[in-house]
Amino acid sequence: MESLPTDTLPEEVRNATHPKEMGTVVCYSPMMITTNGIWQGVNPLEFSLPLFILQMSVIVVTTRLLVVLLKPFRQPRVIAEILSGVVLGPSLLGQVDLWANMVFPQRSLLTLETVAHLGLLYFLFLVGLEMDIDVIKRSGKKALFVAIAGMALPFCIGIATSFIFRHQVSRNVHQTSFLLFLGVALSVTAFPVLARILAEIKLLNTELGRIAMSAAIVNDMCAWILLALAIAISEVDSTALSSLWVLLSGVLFVLFCFYAVRPCMWWLIRRIPEGEGVSDMQVSLILTGVMLAGVCTDAIGIHSVLGAFVYGLVIPSGPLGVSLIEKIEDFVTGLLLPLFFAISGLRTNVRMVRDPVTVGLLVLVFVMASFAKVMGTIIIAALYTMPFREGVALGFLMNTRGLVEMIVLNIGRDKEVLDDESFAVMVLVSVAMTTLVTPVVLGVHRTKRRLVGYKRRNLQRIRHDSELRMLACVHTTRNVPSVLSLLDLSNPNKRSPIFIYALHLVELTGRASNMLAAAAASSASKQNRSGSSSSSLPAVTDHIFNAFEEYEGVTGGVSIQTLAAVSPYATMHEDVSVLAEDKHVSLIVVPFHKQQTVDGGMEPINPSVRAFNESLLSSSPCSVAILVDRGLSAAAARMASEHNVALLFFGGPDDREALAYAWRMVEHPGVTLTVVRFLPPDYRARSISNNPNNSYSRASSEDSRAITINPGEGRSELEMDEDYLNEFRARNQGNGNISYSLKTVANGEETVAAIRGMDTSAHELYVVGRRPGEAGSAMTSALEEWMENPELGPIGDMLVSSDFSMTVSVLVVQQYVVAGAPVSSAPAPAASSDPVRQYLSNANQRPAAASASGAYRTSATGANSRWSGSSSSTVGF
Repeated sequence: MESLPTDTLPEEVRNATHPKEMGTVVCYSPMMITTNGIWQGVNPLEFSLPLFILQMSVIVVTTRLLVVLLKPFRQPRVIAEILSGVVLGPSLLGQVDLWANMVFPQRSLLTLETVAHLGLLYFLFLVGLEMDIDVIKRSGKKALFVAIAGMALPFCIGIATSFIFRHQVSRNVHQTSFLLFLGVALSVTAFPVLARILAEIKLLNTELGRIAMSAAIVNDMCAWILLALAIAISEVDSTALSSLWVLLSGVLFVLFCFYAVRPCMWWLIRRIPEGEGVSDMQVSLILTGVMLAGVCTDAIGIHSVLGAFVYGLVIPSGPLGVSLIEKIEDFVTGLLLPLFFAISGLRTNVRMVRDPVTVGLLVLVFVMASFAKVMGTIIIAALYTMPFREGVALGFLMNTRGLVEMIVLNIGRDKEVLDDESFAVMVLVSVAMTTLVTPVVLGVHRTKRRLVGYKRRNLQRIRHDSELRMLACVHTTRNVPSVLSLLDLSNPNKRSPIFIYALHLVELTGRASNMLAAAAASSASKQNRSGSSSSSLPAVTDHIFNAFEEYEGVTGGVSIQTLAAVSPYATMHEDVSVLAEDKHVSLIVVPFHKQQTVDGGMEPINPSVRAFNESLLSSSPCSVAILVDRGLSAAAARMASEHNVALLFFGGPDDREALAYAWRMVEHPGVTLTVVRFLPPDYRARSISNNPNNSYSRASSEDSRAITINPGEGRSELEMDEDYLNEFRARNQGNGNISYSLKTVANGEETVAAIRGMDTSAHELYVVGRRPGEAGSAMTSALEEWMENPELGPIGDMLVSSDFSMTVSVLVVQQYVVAGAPVSSAPAPAASSDPVRQYLSNANQRPAAASASGAYRTSATGANSRWSGSSSSTVGF
């Protein structure tokens, strides 16, 4: 487009197009926004809207491509966003004239920068909205000292070294402002980037992660205050009086937000009816307030992003904050924020870096400041007796750059306190420093290897009246009542106590709010019992914690520790497995991925929950149970004095584990247990003469039905089934709450018919094994071909299928079995090999099925065999 002669333009336009210093003058027609189409012979890229859409598409696609490429290296997304701008800018593709003139011409940067800064404005509003001021109060002295040491030393060293080399580094800019901006850039820690790094390397819920998160929040708050001070005195032509007015105006703005805006927000929250959300009009007014806050701070002389940050900081967390985040975060972080980093990359011109002295000195300043931050953190860690490796890892975590530093550098360049050369070098060094964080922390911070494993990995290996350690996983508040009902049926008491780790699983969506919530929840779990405030917890986690803690207060024999974990569903099972092994848990209880509807059907909640359950079943270090709630959590069921439970026993390790859990339930005075055993028609229970050396022989010789088997390797599954069933029968002889029913079935059709023939109203919970019977058993093999939910096994899947008339809750149990280890009802001796190595190599493997020749081997049995009789016989124990 041709430029008009400047002498024909109005005076106002001439003044607007000429900056204070001589530079490039770009003239454009304000009416050239949309095009009439290529068929009119017009190039769409000469119009602002089509060009802006193309630029945004190119930036987003390039960013996402780099995110995928850098994912194997575990680099945070901010690195990909900055590098995408460098790739698209004058450093690489910008050197191609056709690309630079058509896709990113000089005249289009005004629109691009305006939208990018609008996105930055709302992103800083979200950062303030997600940041909890109360975390600073509860962070403790350790995190506070880490933040101070990690900020003061780099700030002082950065300023000192820059002052020494000021003639070589800051030749073309205002020296005092340059030193101040450089000190802020060197001392800051990017809290949002750090949170994502901790989540990706599985350190978010560790002590190291909590200290790093708390220290980063304190660091971030101090950085914004220092940045406001730096901006206030950064004007080259400003006087001390004008800088003072800027500072005073900024303080008044902050006080107005905390003492005027925050009470208004609380008033707005109180006006929201119970159970209803924030209206669209209220959301619109609040989001308009973000722009007004930015305008106010911009008019004061402080950058507009500081106004948006403070405005977000004063909005109370809770339903209002959650609603705002859900409405705008994906759009802001996914579409608008990459534009800001692209602008940073477009401003980064590597060809402007010509002076090796300047480059070397700036790199030296960065290295010295980073070294000072690491050393300061190590010193504080040593004072608190933290290991040296954790101190080094914490120091590098506090060196996380990226987001906040890019904001500081861009503001410094806009304020003309950083020249192009210094800006380019500092951007590249910041990217390099952040890329080092993840590999260094992974190399330095090694997870403690447990040299001695634990034997109590399933219920069958421990006494039925000993302490039970369970890990109960919940995704939403709806999962809590069913878990509490299951605990009631498990008969917790002082003689056989139950220790519960109640774990709230939160999906990691890349939002800092989720990761901050996890850190707050895990750190506040013990504090809640002491009566401290838990207002920083998200509402869902707070409700879940309170429900479990109230249950602990009214129930004897139960000890509960509440925890929270945030992770992507793809790797969430790893966190649960590690926690289960750390806590020496014998059973993990997880909810089914479907929930019951009003009409009695089952609808899926989240398809990712199903993948999580399947991954946990294949990698768990202990037994796992999937709870399908179909009325167990109802108030009427929980308040009932009598509970009827049915155990469907086909044989195999999973069914024996289900029997072990039912054994605990039957100790409850209000639980009636029905053991239903399914046998093929050609089965005859073996009867072996008493042997005094057998651990299962009975003292009474008159019971000819007792089975005597020498425990050891080489026993078939059928022998172990008989062994454990007889142990259960002998220990519970005379208990009128236990009944036995034998059903003879030849194939899957008869199995389905037998289960359908049971009284559907007589039981409220079915306990089944995930893999019933032996592999290829005729009783269940046909059912396996039609399974919709393989994680439940053939019997569990049939019980919850839509075409099955029963609406009974189901507990599907899978036993943890170490391959080659004999399983008996008594606690097994310690394994001769290394338990950890054995677990890693043989985790969750099933023993080989019995050979066909040994299956259902018959022997002489008396007519009084316990397992003989018609399919309709019922024997009281």
